[in-house]
Amino acid sequence: QVQLVESGGGLVQPGGSLRLSCVASVSLFSINAMGWYRQAPGKQRELVAVISSSHSTDYADSVKGRFTISRDNAKNTMTLQMNSLKPEDTAVYYCNAELINTGQFIWGAGTQVTVSS
Repeated sequence: QVQLVESGGGLVQPGGSLRLSCVASVSLFSINAMGWYRQAPGKQRELVAVISSSHSTDYADSVKGRFTISRDNAKNTMTLQMNSLKPEDTAVYYCNAELINTGQFIWGAGTQVTVSS
């Protein structure tokens, strides 16, 4: 069973930075697109950033210029570098991956990010 495990969340002051990691239990060569989503209390889950198997990226308008998504196939890891964090970035952040062989989408359990002074 394929698993995704997120880490790196925490409490940070506005303007600060955090780096989230998502480690897959399988080679990233067996994964198509990967992405980070977030869900704030009382809101729907939303796409934050996505990276394809060819490493092309796309971002939500709200995070463009502040967040950077990357993947390291050799380490089975996807990361999200978050800079200039704002209180509205507070949410649970989830890792998502699409398996090439089945087309199934896999989710991690999430990691909490809180931006507050």
